[in-house]
Amino acid sequence: MNVLTVDYRAPDAAQRFTESLRTTGFGVLTNHPIPKELVQSIYDNWYRFFMSEQKQDFLFNRETQDGYFPPSVSEVAKGHTQKDLKEYFHIYPWGQMPEELKAQAMEYYRLANDLAAELLGWVEQHTPSDIAGHYSCPLSSMIDASQKTLLRVLHYPPFDGTEEPGAIRAAAHEDINLLTLLPAANEPGLQVKGADGEWMDVPCDFGTLIINIGDMLQEASHGYYPSTTHRVINPTGGSAAKSRISLPLFLHPRPEVVLSERHTADSYLLERLRELGVI
Repeated sequence: MNVLTVDYRAPDAAQRFTESLRTTGFGVLTNHPIPKELVQSIYDNWYRFFMSEQKQDFLFNRETQDGYFPPSVSEVAKGHTQKDLKEYFHIYPWGQMPEELKAQAMEYYRLANDLAAELLGWVEQHTPSDIAGHYSCPLSSMIDASQKTLLRVLHYPPFDGTEEPGAIRAAAHEDINLLTLLPAANEPGLQVKGADGEWMDVPCDFGTLIINIGDMLQEASHGYYPSTTHRVINPTGGSAAKSRISLPLFLHPRPEVVLSERHTADSYLLERLRELGVI
């Protein structure tokens, strides 16, 4: 089944969106409340930041995971051996970031976090009672006052022929968190793996919003909501000479929230960060 594109303002939006998440792990929203002009401005401003040497002044803090992660420490996806072809910046309201980019980043963080909370409410509303019985508390309350929700600004550099053979922009992986919100990037490349094992292109018209399930929601729902494998493939043709900017918001519970008999949100996150090699 293909990823559904749902009009956020439609009367049956919550039901159709949750159905798409349930069957594919992904959903795409149009006519949502995040202005695409704001997204475009963030893309432009952070592209200039990644092109500057200023980024070296904000090297990431290993303990708190905020700041700039250069290509030399980029993630190695679980089950892979090569680093992804990317650099990125981790934004938290309490974390380090360039002063001139802070107000805009925080405006986006607030809008995206509010929408993510609403979408989590949609998921909760359409969860069957026997599955909802597994939740240690309502999904929407898992994120109340959370300091862990992460906004990541990604830069996938143009290809210049020096890339390691076999390396790709983002190797096949699943996200760690509850839900991920991603405005369509300035270049295509995002794919999701279907139940049949085939890769599908995720609709990427600029102005749309792509949402996917993370491992924590899969864990809390005992697998009812699948954390679907996805990747960012390498560009071809003229696109190979272009940068790709991406802006995912990773919705995280508070650390003490119990996800399952095996894990709290904190224990799950630490386990996955160790697997990725960033702590």
